[in-house]
Amino acid sequence: MTDPNFYIIMATAALAGLGMTTFAALTGWRGWLALKHQELNHANSDLHQERNLPNASARIEIADLKERIRKLEAIAAGVDL
Repeated sequence: MTDPNFYIIMATAALAGLGMTTFAALTGWRGWLALKHQELNHANSDLHQERNLPNASARIEIADLKERIRKLEAIAAGVDL
């Protein structure tokens, strides 16, 4: 174990292992970033689709107006509520 070639081989193997580990971690990081990018794009497309729908306050107001119309029609028909 005192052979200088042994230390060179061990250092080279350690450096190669560190390089492979770094490459794997970088590949995983890029994949994770791509996944998050897709999630953000999907969330943004959902927001654009929801803009076409009326919001909750508008739906409540429409329901209130329909209820008022129903009551006025009942009054016009002479029906007691």
